[in-house]
Amino acid sequence: MTSVHELIRDAAEREALGGDDPSGAPAAPHRRPIALRSTGASSCDPGLAEEPWRIDRRAGYGPGSSAADAIPGDAPRQGRLPARYTDASDDQLHEWIVAAKTRLGARVRILGHFYQRDEVVRYADFVGDSFMLAQAAKEHPETEAFVFCGVHFMAETADILSDPSQAVVLPNLAAGCSMADMATIEQVEDCWRQLTAVLGSEPGTDGRQPVIPVTYMNSSAAIKAFCGRNGGIVCTSSNARAVLEWAFARGQRVVFFPDQHLGRNTAKAMGLSEDEMPVWRPQAANGGNTETQLRAAKVILWNGFCSVHKRFTVEQIERARAEHPGARVIVHPECPAAVVEAADGAGSTDYIRKQIDAARPGDVIAVGTEINLVNRLQQEHPELTVFCLDPVVCPCSTMYRIHPAYLAWTLESLVAGETPNRITVAERIASESRIALERMLAARP
Repeated sequence: MTSVHELIRDAAEREALGGDDPSGAPAAPHRRPIALRSTGASSCDPGLAEEPWRIDRRAGYGPGSSAADAIPGDAPRQGRLPARYTDASDDQLHEWIVAAKTRLGARVRILGHFYQRDEVVRYADFVGDSFMLAQAAKEHPETEAFVFCGVHFMAETADILSDPSQAVVLPNLAAGCSMADMATIEQVEDCWRQLTAVLGSEPGTDGRQPVIPVTYMNSSAAIKAFCGRNGGIVCTSSNARAVLEWAFARGQRVVFFPDQHLGRNTAKAMGLSEDEMPVWRPQAANGGNTETQLRAAKVILWNGFCSVHKRFTVEQIERARAEHPGARVIVHPECPAAVVEAADGAGSTDYIRKQIDAARPGDVIAVGTEINLVNRLQQEHPELTVFCLDPVVCPCSTMYRIHPAYLAWTLESLVAGETPNRITVAERIASESRIALERMLAARP
């Protein structure tokens, strides 16, 4: 199987040579060429092909899709990885990982996110989206430690839902999430103070609260706890509509953190207009809105986004359809509204997988989501043509920080009786987060 790491490396070579393939061979006829260029300009740094321990301690998120986003000053940074692991060959790392997994047995489970690189997913005991993996942790009380191959907020959620005696380990502390970092608890609390000053805090004549806070799973434990203690709820991309319906039954309006696109796309599908969805910009008074706009609002959208899904465009959809007449276009609801509206279908990662599983041999499907998953889906379905809408190979640069070297180090540390990089959520925050998460579980699609 060709890994995304290899695709990035090969695409960088193609770009340097100005051709589609360094050998001069044409691209496979059933796939779009994957190249590190878009309209002539590279927008995905070939530095992503570097080993993560070379970039973990640099300023910012590192090369790739989220390189331009502002990372919080207190974001965790990974310590130096021993040379035993950074100098090891792929075969050595594989041998150590398998040996450690065998010794640890069912005491330790590896959780791998759908967007994780193939070189890591191959070792996972469970593969899924962030909430599926957190649920897997909850459903295995016999396991002593979960190695979460994802990003920081996912490991936090697994710690919240698992038993306190169970450890949740993140192999690389530098694996964060730029979207989750776009809303800090300080900003959210300041937003809440301003909203209640304008909208009040007492229920209306219909018994509903002025505003209900809703946060996407892609947020910190502190923000989930904020929602829990303020009558709010958590959502995933698969149940966002059911969650908004739950919130509207209890509130006159919703403030939605931190992804504006998921909030907007879900609300528009429910019949709300753009005028009813002002964007909250945390640096501006009242989020940059007038009091009249806030009072007329139905959904107040936090100004956050996924750096990967923001890359997809209507032009890419048009190009895919021109190159592949009859192709079906499926995108993730974290994409901009115009992209979702131009696509044939939009839904969560699990929705995308199920749509492709149900496709007929020979179908052509263009997908607007993270390249590791798209690449894996094509490999799993050779009878289909599955390709990424964006011709630029650009994985989630923070998720990509998990590398087999970190996994080998983590597992061998556990064998030695050590628990590195344990992610622990304080009980007060965890208990309030569980309230919001349990409300989410009850709000089924």
